[in-house]
Amino acid sequence: MKLSLWSLAISTLCLFVAASALADPGDKKSQYDYPVAQLNFLVIKDANGKPVRNAGVVMHGVGKHDKQNRGGIELKTDENGKASFEGVPYGKLRVQVLAPGFQTFGEDYDINQPSMEITIKLKRPEEQYSIYGNQQNDPKGTKQPSPPPDPNAKPQP
Repeated sequence: MKLSLWSLAISTLCLFVAASALADPGDKKSQYDYPVAQLNFLVIKDANGKPVRNAGVVMHGVGKHDKQNRGGIELKTDENGKASFEGVPYGKLRVQVLAPGFQTFGEDYDINQPSMEITIKLKRPEEQYSIYGNQQNDPKGTKQPSPPPDPNAKPQP
């Protein structure tokens, strides 16, 4: 009885070893088996085409339902407005660019080539409007606000 239990255990072990040896090694892909791309960014001013240096280029993967994945990578542009990154997996990528004195840029790109050149034109902020600010046709809007009273002034009789 001991011998048959022992032989059953050995034959089961041999069966697992044989099955793993016959398994297709292509069933599991490592992270290195997926295609990746090199992205080259050029960030310029929309008004005159001059480069924007030290702009932050933030990359996020985009998952199901256009939901941004956690984490991300931030690059900084050089004095020529250029930044590059190698190793971006194929698929949808959200790119955001931030620079002082410019509107924040954001757009999704489909990464599907080994090398991609992406040019981003940053715009200056536009005038902001408020429902509470001075209105063009509002007669109250032409009146300048009075200065606050002086706390050190003597009261008038």
